[in-house]
Amino acid sequence: MQSVAAIEQVFRAERARVLATTIRVCNGDFELAEESVQDAFAAALLQWPSEGTPGEPRGWLVRAARNKAIDTIRRRIKLREIVAGEDQSEPGAEADVAAVPDDRLRLMFTCCHPALAPEAQVALTLRTLGGLTTEEIARAFLTAPVTMAQRLVRAKAKIKAARIPYVVPEASELPERTAQVMSVVYLIFNEGYAATAGDAWLRRDLCQEAIRLGRLLGELLDDKEAKGLLALMLLHDSRRDARTDARGDLVLLEEQDRAAWDRAQIDEALALLHDLLFHLEPADPARLRELVDQWRAWYRTAAVSDSLGTATRHVARGF
Repeated sequence: MQSVAAIEQVFRAERARVLATTIRVCNGDFELAEESVQDAFAAALLQWPSEGTPGEPRGWLVRAARNKAIDTIRRRIKLREIVAGEDQSEPGAEADVAAVPDDRLRLMFTCCHPALAPEAQVALTLRTLGGLTTEEIARAFLTAPVTMAQRLVRAKAKIKAARIPYVVPEASELPERTAQVMSVVYLIFNEGYAATAGDAWLRRDLCQEAIRLGRLLGELLDDKEAKGLLALMLLHDSRRDARTDARGDLVLLEEQDRAAWDRAQIDEALALLHDLLFHLEPADPARLRELVDQWRAWYRTAAVSDSLGTATRHVARGF
């Protein structure tokens, strides 16, 4: 028999993917998709404990959410709750689970669309892709839950009213729009790394969520700048346990306990930088020099190593 805790764990792991696909099959209707996904999870809680977890739980949840959405639309039509001129079409016949990575990209670009206010972009990204509750987002930004809820409602209404497409941008727009997504991710990280409100210097949950989103962006886009952003966040966050003392006061870099730094994160970040360093286009020497300078600065400041000779010789060949 499947335990409720195990089912909840599956839902937490798959929620963003299931929601992203459900938004697509619901023709971009965020509210309908979220309601349908919650109904699908409720159905799973009823069925899975006795019947067992399906072989493809994500596909089961997507299909269940789609069916719930169809039922909701039919009820709205029957009760004449759909206003004249609103799209009354039902979700598509097939919920292509294999397209989930693209759906998560669609969701990222929609949440971070420039037509939305920056604070709305952050809130919507954390709610849909991060899976944070409205209360959790409000608490993280020291905002009343009702205020945050209204912000999310306005953002979704804006997407619908402005007919913001649920698509990955065309190639000509992709660099600019990707930069917008990255700025939202870094804004989330920055609020965690150097909180602008509240008594705490750090908000570790926000830093961790930004890093998770950064990983997702780098994974789905295979973008060099996105990987560079991930490396930057990993390096900064690696010092989290040494940045404050027992009283919560800030500890300056030169006074921090190096043993408290997260060496695994440092190694991961430097590996990303190393990969970027040796795979840049030869026509971009300025970017190459910038990466070398960042790498040198980290080693010098962190005292992780004093040897960059080999890397420098390799880089010098490109100048």
